[in-house]
Amino acid sequence: MAQPTAGDVHVNQLLTQISIAYIQDPNNFIADKVFPNIPVQKQSDRYTTYDRSYWFRSEAKERAPGTESAGSGYAVDTTPTYFATLYAFHKDIDDPTRANADDPIDMDRDGTSFVTQQLMMKRELTWSSKYFGAGIWGAGVDADQTGVAAGPAANQFLQFNVAGSIPVETIDAQIANTAQLTGYKPNILVMGPQVFQVLKNHTEILDRIKYTQRGIVTAELMAEVFGVDQVLVPWAVQNTGAEGAAASYSFIYGKSILLCYSNPRPSILTPSAGYTFSWTGLYGNGAYGNRIKKFRMENIESDRVEGEMAYDQKLIAPELGVYFGSCVA
Repeated sequence: MAQPTAGDVHVNQLLTQISIAYIQDPNNFIADKVFPNIPVQKQSDRYTTYDRSYWFRSEAKERAPGTESAGSGYAVDTTPTYFATLYAFHKDIDDPTRANADDPIDMDRDGTSFVTQQLMMKRELTWSSKYFGAGIWGAGVDADQTGVAAGPAANQFLQFNVAGSIPVETIDAQIANTAQLTGYKPNILVMGPQVFQVLKNHTEILDRIKYTQRGIVTAELMAEVFGVDQVLVPWAVQNTGAEGAAASYSFIYGKSILLCYSNPRPSILTPSAGYTFSWTGLYGNGAYGNRIKKFRMENIESDRVEGEMAYDQKLIAPELGVYFGSCVA
């Protein structure tokens, strides 16, 4: 046996060029991309809504000489409110662990990334529960559309993985219906990753783009096919298994689609399906009601990296959205 051995002349150390951490790409998250972010100075306040029925009714009449003009008015509701819930999470870095850490481990950097990821996950999960589900959207009992494997009835459609399905017409019918009810044409589609994977290989979609220069169906190209400004595909993943138990990974967004109108320029007297009210008035908060702090916890001989995020993801106009459930099997 050759002496010395490889183990005698080399002691394994941590590589400084790479490390492996499953930090999700920020582009996987869409909670700050769908509805406008409204910075607010107070944790709670009111906002004004106008009854659309008054604005869509024409009561102007022909005026005879020497008579008064026709007149009317409109209803204003100032009771709706928002409340920016404060979410927080921390990671403690104790002195012995910090002192014993080798390169490339950076406890402050890693702790900050971990805290940030936790808050982003929380915001995404809250957004999904507030907006991406049945029984939330629509102006009446016909709000939700549901995919079925065969024989669709009222408020149903043929699932997009089934031969003979017509996704473009299915979505387009609800775009027209929403525009007729509200005067606003939906401009955003949020579709779960499994739905996007099916649609980008769907014969109806491929047939409509076959004469374009791009042969690969992207979210941008799909937006053109559906006649909306954006198609957003949230690839965010969550582990629903408790710590110490077997991990259970799944997409946060299921096999469904949300079609909605999001106001690109929020202002007075304009609607939007939803808004995110972010509490920027809390000292140090950023544009999304967020802040990261690091401070000493002498009682446990640790530095604490703590993150906060204060917001209310508010459903504003349910009639400006349509939810398509079970789009694929």
